[in-house]
Amino acid sequence: MDNLLTLLIDGLNYASWLFIVALGLTLVFGVLKILNIAHGSFYALGAYAAASFVGWAASMKFAPWLSLVAMLLAAVTVAVAIAPVIERGLLRFFYGRDEVLLVLVTYALFLVMEDLTKLIWGANPYFVSEPYGLFGSVDLGRMSYVGYDFALVGLAVVSGLATWWALNRTRQGKIVLAVIHSAEMASSMGINVSRVYTLAFGAGVFLAAVAGAFTAPMISVQPWVSVGVVVLSFAVVIIGGLGSIEGAAIGALLVGLARSVAVHVAPSSELFVIYAVMAIVLVFRPEGLFQRIQARKI
Repeated sequence: MDNLLTLLIDGLNYASWLFIVALGLTLVFGVLKILNIAHGSFYALGAYAAASFVGWAASMKFAPWLSLVAMLLAAVTVAVAIAPVIERGLLRFFYGRDEVLLVLVTYALFLVMEDLTKLIWGANPYFVSEPYGLFGSVDLGRMSYVGYDFALVGLAVVSGLATWWALNRTRQGKIVLAVIHSAEMASSMGINVSRVYTLAFGAGVFLAAVAGAFTAPMISVQPWVSVGVVVLSFAVVIIGGLGSIEGAAIGALLVGLARSVAVHVAPSSELFVIYAVMAIVLVFRPEGLFQRIQARKI
C-alpha cells in the first residue's frame, strides 16, 4: 500500500509541473497556431531567473517565505521582458506562413536562447534550496513526503483553473476564444488580433517560466535543462490534443503516472514508457484525446 501511494504521489508531482509547461504550450498553439520549439527555453529562463532572485533575497536576509514571492517575480520578469520582444520582433513576421518554416524559426530561437542563458549564467549548475523546506514534511502512512511537492500540485491546479476561468468566464477570454475560432472573423468584428496574439504569447511564456521557477528548488538548474522539458511537453499536448486545457491535464497525468511506474518497476524504460503511451494514443486517436472540434471551411 505504501509503495502504491508513493507511486501515485511521485506521478502527481511530476505531472504537476509538466502540466503547467504544457498549458502554456497548448495556449500558444491554440491562439497563434505555432508549435513553439523554444517553449522549453522559457522554462529554463524561469528556473535561472528564480535562482538569481532567490539568491539575492537570501543575501538580503529577507524572510524565507519571501523566496516564493521572488520565484513568482522571476517568472513575471521573464514574461514581461522576453515575450513582447519575441512575438512582436520575430514571430509576427511569420504568421500564416508554412508550419515547417515556423518550426524551424522557433528551433533557431531555441538555440539562440540556450546560448544566451550560458552567456548570462555560465555553464555551472545553480541550486535553489531555500524554498524547498518551507512546507515541511507530510506523513502519510509509514512514509514521509516533502510538503513542497504537494504545494507544486496545488500550484498546477490553481494554474489550470485560473486559465480555464480566464478563457471562459471573462470578456477578454471570450475575445481570445473568438480569435482561436477564426482570427479573420474576429478581425472583421473589430477585435485587435495583434494584441490578442501578444497577450496570449505572453501568457504562454509566463506559464512556462512559472513551471521553471517553481521546479528550480527540485532540480539542478544547468544548461540544456530545457531539452527534456520541451520534448515531454510536446508529448503531453499530443496525447491530450493540441489546444485543449483538459487534454493537457489528462496528458500530463498519463505521462506522470507512466513515468512513475517505470521508475519504480523498470528504471531503464522511463523514456520508452512515456513515448509508448503517446504512440498508443496516436494509433487510436491521431488528433489526441481532447482535440477541439474544428469548423470545416467550404
